Amino acid sequence: MSGPEELRLGTRGSQLALWQAHTVAERIGATGGPPCRIVIIKTTGDRVQEAPLSQVGGKRLFVKEIEDALLRHEIDLAVHSSKDMPAVLPAGLQIAAVLPREDPLDAIVLREPAGGSEREQDGRPGVPAQTVEALIACLGSTPAIGTSSVRRIAQLARLVPAARFAPIRGNLDTRLRKLDAGEYDALVLAAAGLRRLGFGARISLRLPASACLPAPGQGIVAIEIREGDEAVRRTVVRVDDPAAGMALAAERALVMALGGGCQTPIGALASPVGADSLELVAAVIALDGSRAVRRQAQGPAQEAEAIGARVGADLIADGADEILADARRAHGMVEGIQP
Repeated sequence: MSGPEELRLGTRGSQLALWQAHTVAERIGATGGPPCRIVIIKTTGDRVQEAPLSQVGGKRLFVKEIEDALLRHEIDLAVHSSKDMPAVLPAGLQIAAVLPREDPLDAIVLREPAGGSEREQDGRPGVPAQTVEALIACLGSTPAIGTSSVRRIAQLARLVPAARFAPIRGNLDTRLRKLDAGEYDALVLAAAGLRRLGFGARISLRLPASACLPAPGQGIVAIEIREGDEAVRRTVVRVDDPAAGMALAAERALVMALGGGCQTPIGALASPVGADSLELVAAVIALDGSRAVRRQAQGPAQEAEAIGARVGADLIADGADEILADARRAHGMVEGIQP
């Protein structure tokens, strides 16, 4: 059976989204698949740039219009940062493939010193930090840290209690420009996005998972299609990375078990152990950092979803549901999985 002559690939128009879309298109072409026509779709999240995500509906706003276009058959596949996708997909859609995972950790980016690339010598912004302790000393007691993520704020509040967290939105180069102009002392960004867009040298410190667990799905590019579209599924499955797919399955199952949305303080990281095992570490943190519960489990990689569900249940048994309920109330969310 012959496949489609062209695939319409839906994506946002941000720098990172276009990198993801073109990378998927190139990989599909490299496996002998049809050419992809990039279709840029402006989402509500792109239009609402001023308010923090937690106040306007969470990162689901970055995928809804694209998924709607997929359901209306206006595009053939959608490419997303998997951390932006809801725990439960709309009826009729599925994740058919994922690309290999980039560095999943969060990264601290400090200001570049004025006047060039020479680093300052007094331990102030611009000096790379080799450890979390060195980073805290470098930032000072009350740094202004740019991030719109409640997950990052909740975890960093435990490390730097007097820090002032300020929301920041926009393309990566815009955020870095604001940092270097002195609007912030530091930014917290996904290491994956920095590396993919050629800004890896700006990473001052990769935050270890012991200090700040990343968002579920961070660093994984997901390809979403319509259920039952076998021609497209056969095409995209050829670029699928099974290891990243199992890690994502565990992390998404965890979020589903917790009933958490995109803007809830849940951190998770599934990592391969040996040839065929998977370890999942997860935490739920109070918004102000005052309380955290953390659990982990290991098992066969083929049981990734069961591992995620088990860790979610363990977290709930330790009181994670109370922390999440408080977080939802604080942001005016309804109980349960967010739309």
